[in-house]
Amino acid sequence: MINGPNLNLLGKREPEIYGHTSFDSFLEQLRAAYPGIGLPYMQTNHEGKIIDYLHEFGFTRHSGIILNAGGLTHTSISIRDAIAAIESPVVEVHISNIYAREPFRWHSYLTDVCLTQITGHGLEGYRMAIDFLLKRDI
Repeated sequence: MINGPNLNLLGKREPEIYGHTSFDSFLEQLRAAYPGIGLPYMQTNHEGKIIDYLHEFGFTRHSGIILNAGGLTHTSISIRDAIAAIESPVVEVHISNIYAREPFRWHSYLTDVCLTQITGHGLEGYRMAIDFLLKRDI
């Protein structure tokens, strides 16, 4: 799982949009709910680090990568190209419904190279992405 810019502020940043739970707290719940499944996680505020992580893990045997690129979703052709270049499937996740927000958030450069997009389900979107990847891997 990869979280992009400002997602380190979950639980503090705009709780009316993103909720009151920190991602670290939610990650503990996910790991408890999926014992025996590796759920590596990284968060960065830097586009290049997301690309480096995609390159590093995109050619290894994984069920897939869950990516919430945050605001870079709407601006980064470089992240889009990295996803297109790797072998691992990627699920795009957004905590809020990006289509019910400001118009500049309505376009994702990532959707067409991802398996699917999950948007507007809060943190549960990550659980939905895990389930999607696990069912696909059966």
